[in-house]
Amino acid sequence: MPSPNYRPDSDFKAFAYEQVARIGKAVSSAQRLVLLNILVNGPHTVEELAEGSELSIANTSRHLQILKQARLVSAMARGNHRIYNVESDAVCTFFIHLRELAAGHLAELRGALEAITASPTRADRVSRTELVAIVAAGDAFIVDVRPSQEFELGHLPGAVSIPLEELHHNLAVLPRDKTIITYCRGPLCLLADAAVTLLNRAGFQARRTDQDIPSWERAGLPVERGPDSPNAEPPAGG
Repeated sequence: MPSPNYRPDSDFKAFAYEQVARIGKAVSSAQRLVLLNILVNGPHTVEELAEGSELSIANTSRHLQILKQARLVSAMARGNHRIYNVESDAVCTFFIHLRELAAGHLAELRGALEAITASPTRADRVSRTELVAIVAAGDAFIVDVRPSQEFELGHLPGAVSIPLEELHHNLAVLPRDKTIITYCRGPLCLLADAAVTLLNRAGFQARRTDQDIPSWERAGLPVERGPDSPNAEPPAGG
């Protein structure tokens, strides 16, 4: 580390770029990017992150420590658990831009995304423009299939929370006279695909959207929050 008396010299330049490189090193793992994709949707325990990323708890903890050392995530104790969250809103923005940069500049990823658009669950996916109109008109039944705590922190207006693992047991509450739109954590997440497959097999008309709440909110579009969310609107007269 250079002297506290920083000067615009080669020592400072080397130190500064080494610090910037810490971020690059932290996001150089596909597994850590999966964890960030979950965390930009809300805080989770190590156990929840391990389940959502299909990693062992030991591997999940190791990746989280690397992200924490780069100040991309933070942790707090809650009872017997440690709760991880993104360090700041800037991390969410960085992750979304990184994902978009990769999709726009990497031919391999762009090709893979184009190929899966022909799959039954994505061939008729709902675009952002169409979803904005649907939300405004209330023309469809929107289901958030992420874990319930992510729904509470922010969800599409009018959406209902039915986590994917509970969807099969809640088919009776779904309308058969409306299209059901499912969404999860964005274009690289498969929860909404699994939901569309389940619903179509059960005789429902279902479609997925690639929209996720962080990107939706950053586009200036309305988001609803549960009453216990730290960003919830205060009650009228409060």
